[in-house]
Amino acid sequence: MAYHNELGKIGEQLAVDYLLRNDYAILERNFVYDKAEIDIIAKKETGTIVMVEVKTRNSDFFGDPQEFVTKNKIKLLVKAANEYMISNKLDEEVRFDIIAVLKNEKIENIEHFKNAFYHF
Repeated sequence: MAYHNELGKIGEQLAVDYLLRNDYAILERNFVYDKAEIDIIAKKETGTIVMVEVKTRNSDFFGDPQEFVTKNKIKLLVKAANEYMISNKLDEEVRFDIIAVLKNEKIENIEHFKNAFYHF
């Protein structure tokens, strides 16, 4: 497995652990629809489903991890979130969060950006 794939899996697990510590229930991981993948689907508050995009980097030299969520990625996430809600017959609010993970031999930093972007 390529290093960036391995780092991504580590980052996703760190994000899941973080969410569980903060009283979120994990509903699904790696939900795929069409060309989109939602890393984590979670729930904390009644009436709100949280779609979480995890961005993991080993350095912030080229920018913070959350800066790598593009407009095209947002469109794909919204499309996949819509499919998840319809296929599971859920009628709840949807929130899009980003969890940015900076992880290397010296640093392990997790930042949670709630309502990171809005669907349109």
